[in-house]
Amino acid sequence: MNETVVCVVGNVATQPMYREAASGPSARFRLAVTARYWDREKSTWTDGHTNFFTVWANRQLAVNVAACVEVGQPVVVQGRLKVRTEVREGQQQWASADIDAVAIGHDLSRGTAVFQRAARPEAPATANRPEPNWETPPPGPAGVPDGATAQQAPEPVAVT
Repeated sequence: MNETVVCVVGNVATQPMYREAASGPSARFRLAVTARYWDREKSTWTDGHTNFFTVWANRQLAVNVAACVEVGQPVVVQGRLKVRTEVREGQQQWASADIDAVAIGHDLSRGTAVFQRAARPEAPATANRPEPNWETPPPGPAGVPDGATAQQAPEPVAVT
């Protein structure tokens, strides 16, 4: 409930690593997010500091990431931010910023993409339900569908 949800835009910095675990598929990659600002003195855009995040994807999102995300591609990632600090034996304290992704997509402001719906596993039939009738009813008199009423357009008014 009290989670930090973030939306970051950046470039994929490492090839996504995919693995199958007992809990389901998982994928991770590093994301580089560089701030850009307008330098008034130089009259040009300038790169600022770069932050790196480890992006974690699970289940179907992990499968889709492994299939279509590559190094260098611009992506938008939305998910829960988790900052961890740790001290390893004989080393200084370090921190890492991880994002448990909920959604990942290509940044269409910087390129194009072709969407292809992922195939879902066949679901077992739970009940024999009749197929709904999705067809449009045949037209009634004068090409008006049954149950509909024809409305006449108002007569044009001449302005003098």
